[in-house]
This record gives sequence, structure tokens and C-alpha cells, in this order.
Amino acid sequence: MTPEPHYIPKQVVWELTLQCNLHCIHCGSLAGIPRPHELTLQESRNIINDLACIHTDQVCLMGGEPFLKKEWYQIAKATKDAGMKLLFISNGYQITSDTLKKLIALEPYAVSTSLDGATPTTHDHIRGMKGSYQNVLKFIKHLTTAGLPTTVITTVNKLNFTELPDIKNLLLNKHIAWQIQTAAPEGRFKKKFALSKEEFYTVGLFIAALRNRYTPKELPLIGAHCFGYHSQHIPYLGLSPHWTGCQAGLSILSIKSNGDIIGCLSTPATYIEGNIRKKRLIDIWNDPEAFAYNRKFTPKDTGDHCKECEFGRTCKGGCLGMSTSFTTKPHNDPYCFHTIELQYQDKQPG
Repeated sequence: MTPEPHYIPKQVVWELTLQCNLHCIHCGSLAGIPRPHELTLQESRNIINDLACIHTDQVCLMGGEPFLKKEWYQIAKATKDAGMKLLFISNGYQITSDTLKKLIALEPYAVSTSLDGATPTTHDHIRGMKGSYQNVLKFIKHLTTAGLPTTVITTVNKLNFTELPDIKNLLLNKHIAWQIQTAAPEGRFKKKFALSKEEFYTVGLFIAALRNRYTPKELPLIGAHCFGYHSQHIPYLGLSPHWTGCQAGLSILSIKSNGDIIGCLSTPATYIEGNIRKKRLIDIWNDPEAFAYNRKFTPKDTGDHCKECEFGRTCKGGCLGMSTSFTTKPHNDPYCFHTIELQYQDKQPG
């Protein structure tokens, strides 16, 4: 009998394959060719059974490009049939009519795609493929015409952050959700293209201003978990009312296409907790020693950027992915609204 999990993975992010038909400059996974020995359909079915046993609510299928996985539909349908909400993240580059029909039949909870520029020049450059801008606009049109819940994800860096107002104009009153996130120096992304702290704070102000100006019906907009935290002037930009720390290993679980289990796909390989070919997913998740960086967190675990912070106990050092990417350490996210505001105050005369 499977023991009841102490932690519930509300959302699972599942990298179906590392194969990808684009070459994005900000790709943290270095996607392109499949990983060696990616999971079989039967192994994927075993994972789905285990996820259902530990009361998983949502499963987000991504890549690479998830629709390049030959068995994507069987995996998606098995997930839906097991009673879990089904989500997708796709680059929208080469979506066939057959893929669209299957996608519509699955009635997913949401489908997300990336729009990283307001012009073909910017988007195609960032995505590494000419024509990707026009293709993703067609994909978005197909999704909204079919009545599927559609989200656009924009990953912000120095090359595109000035185009955010124009992207907003493309999405306003189109019944399309918008998630803005930041690129961090990992994988293919070079640190020189990362936002400065001032630019990062400006993007936060931009998101807050739009959320204040437009209703969720006109423009459903969030800043991803990389935005924040504890600003005196900017409200929390995520879906929940407050930031309560990184949820990797607490309510979020990630699966790599070779069966590696990790809390967050944006963290280094040192955070891998096991592989489903050696140990069942249920046993990895329920292991009392797993995901210790979050499950056993204490304020003394915060890094230099956060050690003296009054919010350390609840913030837990911000986004784990941002923290490890920029500082190589957990609980040490330097991109923090509260810290930026304190630094600005210290520079003021008098």
C-alpha cells in the first residue's frame, strides 16, 4: 500500500523530450537533440500512475518541444484519464493540423506558447529561427479560435524588454493570459544579456501598472515566480496573494525526459533527487531526506544577499533558479525588489 505523501505536488512540470526545432538564446536546458535514452511510453505510464497516487493536481508537458515526442498524445491522454489537469508549453513553430485536432480533443486546462518580441526581427533572433514569429502568431490564433485557454509567455532580457508595451498591444482584449518572466544565465543564455537590477525593477513596475490599469478580463497578467519580493511599492505579481518561498519539492515537482526527478528544471544537476529507473517516483517524492534544501530550510540557510533580511524566514531567499544561476548558491536571489529598494535608499543624499 502506498503511504500518504506528507507533501502534495500540486503542479508537475514534465520535460517530455529535450528535442527541439528552435535554438533559443535563453534556453537553460540547451534543448536541441533528445537526451540519451529518453523515457519509453510504458515508463511514462508508470510515472502517471505514481503521480495520481500522490494526488497530483496539474501536469504541464513541455520540452524541448513536447509535440516532437512521438508518444506525446498517448502520454497526455493517459494523464487526463488519470484525473489530472493537463497543460502544455510549446514554441508553436511547426504545429500540424493533426496535432491541433488532438490538442483540441484533449481539452487541456491551458496551452502556453512563447512570444519574445513584438516584431519578427526580435522574436526570430531570440528564438534562433526565421519565421518563428509568424508561426507562433498562427498558433495563438488557432488556439483562441478553438476556444482553448491560451497563455503567452515572454522571457525578458536586454534584447526585448523595451518591446513589452508593444507585446501588450498585441494581447490586449484577446482573451489571452500573459506571463512575464526573466532569463537567467544558465544553459545557452549569456549573462551579458541578463537584465540589470534597475531594468528588472522597471519591468516589475510595468507589470504592476498594467495590472492596476486593466481588469483580468482585459489583460490577465502575472509576473512569474522570479519577480519580487516584499517591495514597499510593488504588490506581489504572482497568482497568490503573497510570496511564500520557492515551492520546488514542496508543491512543485519536475521530471526530466530521461527519468531524473528534480524540484525545479531551472536548477543544476546537483539538485536531482533520483531517477525513476532506479527508484519509483513515489518513493523519491516521499523520501524524508529528499528536497532537503526546501523541506528542511531554516533562515540560517540563506546566502549573503539575504542573510540579514527581515523576510528571510518566509521568503526563503527568493527564486531557487535565479539564486543558483546568478550566485551558484540556494536561497540567495540577488534580484529582489526589497533589496533593490534598500540599495537605492542607501544611495540617496541625507
